[in-house]
Amino acid sequence: MEQLIIQLVSGAIGGNVAGGVLKNLSLGTLGNSLVGILGGGIGGQILGMLTGGAIDGEAASGIGGILTQVAGGGVGGGVLLAVVGAVKSAMGK
Repeated sequence: MEQLIIQLVSGAIGGNVAGGVLKNLSLGTLGNSLVGILGGGIGGQILGMLTGGAIDGEAASGIGGILTQVAGGGVGGGVLLAVVGAVKSAMGK
C-alpha cells in the first residue's frame, strides 16, 4: 500500500514539474496534479513489474525499491501530462 502512495505522490510532483517545464502543455496546477497522479500510478506499476519491485514485497521495501517507485511515479506522471497536454493542445487548434 505504501508503494502505491509513493507512486501517486511522485506522479503528482512529476506532473507539476513537467507542467512547469512544458508551459505550452500545462493544464494548471490541479490538472497537472490529477494527470500526474494517474500517470504516477501507471508508470510506477509498470516500472515495478519490469524490475520485480511490485511483485516481491521484500524487494520493494528496500531503498532501491523505494527509489524505483519514486522514479516510476515521477516519470509516469510527467509523460502522461505531456501526452494529455499535447492532445488537448491539438484539439484546441
